Amino acid sequence: MATEVKQTTRAQESTNAIERLYITMRHLLNRGFYKPSGVSGNALRSALLLLRPEIYGTIAEDKAELNGLIYVLERLPEGIEECRFINLTSDEGFSKSHLKPIVPPKRRRNCYRIDDEQMNIEITRGRSDIYDILTHLTFLFIESGKICKRVLVDDGNATIRDWDKLSEFVLKEEKTEDEREVALIHLANILSRTFDEVGEIYHKLKTPEDPDRFLNVMYWLGKLAIEEETTGNKRTITFSPLLRERLGHHLHGEKWALTIKQTLMKKGLFQRPIHIISANMHSVMNSLFAKKALAKDFEDTDSLKIFEALSSEKNKNLNKKVQEHAQKNGMIFLDDTSGTNIDVQIFDTAQFGKGSCCYETPEGTPEEEKPVIFVMDYAFGEQAYETIDELLKPLEEGDQKHFLNVDSVSIMGKAGILEGGKGDLMIPSAHIFEGTADNYPFNNELCANDFEGHGLKVLEGTMVTVLGTSLQNKDILKFFHESTWNVIGLEMEGVHYQKAVQSASQIRKSINKDVKVRYAYYASDNPLETGSTLASGGLGTTGVKPTYLITDRILKQIFNS
Repeated sequence: MATEVKQTTRAQESTNAIERLYITMRHLLNRGFYKPSGVSGNALRSALLLLRPEIYGTIAEDKAELNGLIYVLERLPEGIEECRFINLTSDEGFSKSHLKPIVPPKRRRNCYRIDDEQMNIEITRGRSDIYDILTHLTFLFIESGKICKRVLVDDGNATIRDWDKLSEFVLKEEKTEDEREVALIHLANILSRTFDEVGEIYHKLKTPEDPDRFLNVMYWLGKLAIEEETTGNKRTITFSPLLRERLGHHLHGEKWALTIKQTLMKKGLFQRPIHIISANMHSVMNSLFAKKALAKDFEDTDSLKIFEALSSEKNKNLNKKVQEHAQKNGMIFLDDTSGTNIDVQIFDTAQFGKGSCCYETPEGTPEEEKPVIFVMDYAFGEQAYETIDELLKPLEEGDQKHFLNVDSVSIMGKAGILEGGKGDLMIPSAHIFEGTADNYPFNNELCANDFEGHGLKVLEGTMVTVLGTSLQNKDILKFFHESTWNVIGLEMEGVHYQKAVQSASQIRKSINKDVKVRYAYYASDNPLETGSTLASGGLGTTGVKPTYLITDRILKQIFNS
């Protein structure tokens, strides 16, 4: 009797699409180049269209995806839409040239416009950075193709009137407001969007330097796609030989870690109990000192208002006060020069002046047992393994090896939640690595009870470490959430941190085998809710309460350990 073949589910198809994207991108990196309109570029495009990531909305439809466009443009260098040649490089000394780095607002990477046609993007944060860029570029090429398909007529020998009028406006030097509105009407027709929708995105993208940025971006995306179709001038993505040679060798992480260990040794902190925290560059410093430093500026220093004020760009003077207070009381700031883009703060609690800090070590604690709090800025994907793995290795001086006295490693950050809303909390008990059988259970020093009574939803369970924020859709996430994996959220670094901690403590024996670990995340988005993805915008002040609540719990455990 013939058995019925079970139909592939959308979740399985999506998983296969992610695997194909991942394998294709690794193949292209090894090969050294590809053309977006060639066989390899089409393979990436097909896989992304099959996956239909939640963050890219209507990518698989004929109409343009506008929110996804903003998300991508915030993470790629300004002007990239004008470049036919995009070259991914390692740190190859461009900073010493006359070229000024272009840094995308939502990704810390240096990019250089070499000439009218070429953009170089420096990769110093590992493969995750490459996957991120290639996924965003593929999205842009898909949107670019939609424009080309809409405006080319008569077998590619002519363009529609809307395109001609848009081109005329973009290339004009003097522009009036009425002409701008007319150009937006023409663009709305090309993009199959309403004038309202196009106008909204126009205002979101406009800057004082480039008020017509949206119109310019769409024009150049269309122009290069049309030229590709009509003249054969293909766009090309290349990976420099030096990047391919250096990738995976921890060059930047090693340099970063060495600077830190030499600083700790120089300051006599190497043998003190060290507590590593991966967080932003403000919450630990503010939690330690803000209420004391700003006592005269706020009547009620026990409320969240003080932290909300410090999170505002308008209050740089308050931030400066806290920073100066921290530096007077033992804070060392290490500005990154290694290329990792990970700054560091070191807090020597033995240097805290009387009454200067909001936390205290138990009375009678000897100076040599007072904690040293080491705060590192967020890593990006696989970079988390590179940096922590290098940091936890012993410092070698001649024949001598100096081992760090690491007491705890705490990871706090933003993540996507699968049940709840922005600002809610996730406390993981294990990390699983998407697309592999790798899983990392651990004993988390934090638990849901630590956060009860604060009006936030708190979930405990498994977190998935994903290859990229752009490579998810509802089908995969529903499978994770509803299956026996008991997945509560997704993020990009957990597996990589835990892998480094486990290998250092259990295999290499370079740190204490009983090192304490703490993981806690707050929700930056809910990818299962339409309108609540990362493309819907930032957290605003919603993130203040969970950020400082997690920081407070971590610091209380450190000071009372």
